Amino acid sequence: MKTNIVSTATGKANVSALFFVKKSVQFSNVLSENAEKQVESVLNGMEDGPFEDLELLEIDGQSTLFVNAAKERGLSSLDHLRMAAFRLAKKASKRQIPVVSIMLADAAPEQFKSILHGLHYADYKFDAYKSKQKDAFQVTFELVAGEHAAEFKKIADEVAIENKAIVLAKNLINTSSSDLTPAEFVENANTIAKYTPGLSIKVRNMKQLEKEGFMGLVTVGKGSSHEPYMITLSYDGSKGSKNVAKKNARTSADHLVFVGKGLTFDTGGLCLKPPKSMPEMISDMSGAATVLAAIQAIATLELPIKVSAVCCLAENAIGNKSVLPGDIFTAKNGKTVMVDNTDAEGRLVLSDGLAEAGIIGATHIVDLATLTGAMVRALGYAVAGFFSNDDALALNVINCGEACCEKFWSMPLEEEYADALKDHFADLKNTGSDAGAIAAALFLQEFVPEDTAWAHWDIAGTAFVNKAWKYTEYGATGFGVQSLIELARRMSGVAREDAANEDTDGEYVAVEA
Repeated sequence: MKTNIVSTATGKANVSALFFVKKSVQFSNVLSENAEKQVESVLNGMEDGPFEDLELLEIDGQSTLFVNAAKERGLSSLDHLRMAAFRLAKKASKRQIPVVSIMLADAAPEQFKSILHGLHYADYKFDAYKSKQKDAFQVTFELVAGEHAAEFKKIADEVAIENKAIVLAKNLINTSSSDLTPAEFVENANTIAKYTPGLSIKVRNMKQLEKEGFMGLVTVGKGSSHEPYMITLSYDGSKGSKNVAKKNARTSADHLVFVGKGLTFDTGGLCLKPPKSMPEMISDMSGAATVLAAIQAIATLELPIKVSAVCCLAENAIGNKSVLPGDIFTAKNGKTVMVDNTDAEGRLVLSDGLAEAGIIGATHIVDLATLTGAMVRALGYAVAGFFSNDDALALNVINCGEACCEKFWSMPLEEEYADALKDHFADLKNTGSDAGAIAAALFLQEFVPEDTAWAHWDIAGTAFVNKAWKYTEYGATGFGVQSLIELARRMSGVAREDAANEDTDGEYVAVEA
């Protein structure tokens, strides 16, 4: 997929595309009187049945695709645009249309950004393991932006960086676990740090983790032949950068730290998972992949904020050194933990990541983990549940999600369930008796540094899907990458004034199906 942002149509397009909502054409006030009558007839036909979404018809002698921008149920107006653009790109590639023109002169910046993301999503495929790889037909989209051309080109550059990060996360998550061991993940991170200006990396191996008391990772990873690692990536844009409009940035002592669960495979340990659950465990490192991808994009965008990412990497396998149910270890913060269930290992490795965040001076922490089946049962694959000890951070998470078409639902840190985490011999055990997702969050809260704003995202349902969902046919969704970038952007003070939760001047009709 290629994009060409122009002020006026070049006349080279083979097909034009018109987005519509019910009987209203979006973003185009340049139709002739005759074309307007034809379009009105088509849109009436859409409602009555003769015509369908992505119908190709002649309007004023120009082949025109009609794209329904309010087709799916339950999506925001911005996500409708993403889906419309995604379907348009898929159809254009299948029909092998060389150039498609889209009139977007009346689109607001966030609407343009959503459409561009939808086009990029359609371009993704993961065929690394296919014996025969086929290149999709490459379509060029001519985006007619009118007087917004210069501004939209800047947005397109940002979207390209964000999309690169999303693709990175997806590719890592979709890779077979035998090909992406903790050590291989480290190699990927080293390469990213090497070629991303402003990004530094620190890697701790098994010996160093044990020496420094990061025993959550050691406990979980010691049963595997692939040793555990902790990666700490750092970027400091708090002093400003040449590519950022400094007048919008605020001087701040904020240090935003992402912590990602990175179980490159999870057998469940001695508390073995059922066979049906095993194949999808290639995605149990989604949290680590997401934070790695996000910090790469943040550094590339040169956002004026200090950000770090901690990846907690291990393989939860069965071996002669595997942790036993009932074993007790001392965590980095001094609390003792009894391993009640070896399949509740994610919270153990995250305890180390949270400790590391405190050591490096985090003021705000967001941890991401495919943590509990309870969250999947509660919210499914479309919504990520999150917990927070800070109302301002929680609101920011929800707003960032809305801007990025990623749904979050605030869950309670219900203290009534906390006593169930107490153990007879140790300070804590790694499972509670009720409310599995809440119990996991309460366990993590025990390791959050004092006076630190914290949010825990349980992305167990949203990170990986085994059936088609929105822009993902199967596998990794890339969920969370954009919201983390947007969180850093807003905390840095350079978020766009026309963010999705604010009114826009574009003519798009907000319809929630």
